[in-house]
Amino acid sequence: MDVGINTKTISSDKRFQSLDVLRGAVMILMAVDHVRVYSGIPAGSFSPGYFFTRWITHFCAPSFVFFAGVSAFLYGYKINDRKKLASFLLTRGLMLVVLELTFIRFCWTFNFDYGSFLLAGVIWMLGCCMILLSALVSLKPKVVGIIGLCIIFLQSLFAFVPKALPLAARVPFGRFWEFIYPSGLEAPHGVTVLYVLVPWIGVMAAGYGFGNIFLSDPIKSRKICLWVGLSAITLFLVIASFIIIRQPNIPGTPAFIFRLLNQTKYPASPLFLCMTLGPAIALIPFAEKVKGWFVRLLIIFGRVPLFYYLLHIPLIHLSALLVDYIREGAINSEWYASAPYTWIPEEHRWTLSLLYLVFIIDVMILYFLCRWYSKYKLAHPEKRWLKYI
Repeated sequence: MDVGINTKTISSDKRFQSLDVLRGAVMILMAVDHVRVYSGIPAGSFSPGYFFTRWITHFCAPSFVFFAGVSAFLYGYKINDRKKLASFLLTRGLMLVVLELTFIRFCWTFNFDYGSFLLAGVIWMLGCCMILLSALVSLKPKVVGIIGLCIIFLQSLFAFVPKALPLAARVPFGRFWEFIYPSGLEAPHGVTVLYVLVPWIGVMAAGYGFGNIFLSDPIKSRKICLWVGLSAITLFLVIASFIIIRQPNIPGTPAFIFRLLNQTKYPASPLFLCMTLGPAIALIPFAEKVKGWFVRLLIIFGRVPLFYYLLHIPLIHLSALLVDYIREGAINSEWYASAPYTWIPEEHRWTLSLLYLVFIIDVMILYFLCRWYSKYKLAHPEKRWLKYI
């Protein structure tokens, strides 16, 4: 079935460097945050070093989900068959959900106590969004993109859905709805919902709709990326600044810059998404042309993001246990029993310098592993299962 794209626009095997570069940058930043998790450094600190160590990682989830939507569109263009695209998204999405609830959950905690703690994290969310996107790809990409934008900017309406039900049905339905959008109700016992599906399905759908921009004339594509990206940044700066200025100036309130950048991530507010996706989209034209050894490193990571993800959590976890043994003379595995929610006494938390040292060493190890896998994947196109990892 034709996906409605001019097949003369680009060759079907063309790779866009910008996607690999930006995905690779996202993967590296994600490692910073996950090393921070195992270091015990809290996420809510307004100390500049701690705050910006956390803040730079806010670009990870929005960029990765958005570019997953773009990649889905480009893959659909390549195979030129919407049914096959929907099937791929469905099966890959189901695989991601299973991985999150089994292997990834174990790597975070190194225990099998699934009954008391189960995490609906970023990979679960990504998988569910792919499943939902598989039901949308029969529509025109522009329509999918508009649906995505509506979900992003009207997301707060989803909080009222359980409240519209009779009281008797509200609680049991709310246990399900907490996976969709927070409504003040409780999720199922033992399950922690870190990433709800709204607005993230909107972000992926918006990325799918945006994918057609990559097929435009390069000059036109560059202008659109800059216009969209800079408009999102401007919208964020104007609205967020206006909200802060109208707030009362209470003694002890964090500085303006901290309040400006400290936007709501769980769930991701429209301002949070403008703050993070705006720069990512604006950087697309520059990432397409940039050169150098560091870019080649990013491309390696960007070509095998799931392989990287599946390796980096157990590697960082093992690194944390090794650091504990060196510093404390003991492996304090109980601190990480419900990771990424770690419980480390303040006197045992790492310094920022130790955090970044462990981060650099782990990324170097990941680079060599990902480079090997990237070459293996490229050398074995006949192994169909490789396209899933």
